[in-house]
Amino acid sequence: MTETHPALAEAVAFAQAHESPFPRDLRALLEAGHFDPPPHNTPIGPVFPRGPQNGLVERRGEQLASWGDTRQADLTFSVAKSCLSLLAGIAWADGLLPDLDEPVRARIQDGGFESDQNSPITWRQLLTNTSEWEGELFGKPDTLDRGRDLAREGERERSQVRTLQAPGTWWEYNDVRVNRLSLSLLRLFRRPLPEVFAERILDPIGGSRDWTWHAYDNAQVEVDGRRLPSVPGGTHWGAGLRIHAEDQARIGRLVLGRGAWGGRQVLPAQWIDWSLAPCALNPSYGFLWWLNGAGRWPGAPADSVFAIGAGENVIWIWPSGEVVAVLRWVDRGVVGAFCGKVAAALG
Repeated sequence: MTETHPALAEAVAFAQAHESPFPRDLRALLEAGHFDPPPHNTPIGPVFPRGPQNGLVERRGEQLASWGDTRQADLTFSVAKSCLSLLAGIAWADGLLPDLDEPVRARIQDGGFESDQNSPITWRQLLTNTSEWEGELFGKPDTLDRGRDLAREGERERSQVRTLQAPGTWWEYNDVRVNRLSLSLLRLFRRPLPEVFAERILDPIGGSRDWTWHAYDNAQVEVDGRRLPSVPGGTHWGAGLRIHAEDQARIGRLVLGRGAWGGRQVLPAQWIDWSLAPCALNPSYGFLWWLNGAGRWPGAPADSVFAIGAGENVIWIWPSGEVVAVLRWVDRGVVGAFCGKVAAALG
């Protein structure tokens, strides 16, 4: 464990005092209906118990503070969405995805984009959660998440399904649609996405191989005559990315450096710029990255960027402060305040 910089002692103590209410038994949490009522509360992929809270703070690549076991590989829930965004950037750099505004059906002909509703959907819409894709994937219909943000805000009952809109006209956080993006990227690469993630992103930045990215038990699809796993962008129904804080910090540093690492351009700077620009329908969202320009996280600097998964599991990037921090298993209500304390200490 790194000795904490004196200026950050208050921020670290604050985080430690606000551990996540998520139980250690994450399977029990899912089965209790935290995300979905029966029958969709039953996980369809592996679920692992979580460990204790941990985290770290870095500035200009120097670790200034850490607490807990930062090499504890845990499920990171929707942080995986931001990793899918990086993989889409690799596809763009490789020429597999040359036009973000091209209909997905131009390159993906697997039946998922043939209907009147789905045929106009573009890659940009999938990346910004504005696609309004309709259908079922791996036994999960898009209606499970359709309107869940409205339900959380009390604007409809959880059991009600929001009326579908035209693609590109409605923003919604929807795991089924993100999983549809992941499957489409798998078909572009024609290789399991965890292999590409290791070889093209984590290996070049010195990441470990202590992580795993699990698919659902039924998420095997045929590509070039082979059965390949299609990984999800979260752990809504089990499975997902299991990774430790130190690897997540490296991902944060890669984004902070606009895709550059050690003199090498791992990801195009243009892709990072696009990813961190607010989409037209939500000023707090880019290409599967959260943004704070509209003040969604009070207390955090306005230029803050986040990869956030339930629990909370957080990669925080503060560009103007040259800071990256990782929070594992902190109460979601204190994320902005923690960032504010770090900014005040280092600003």
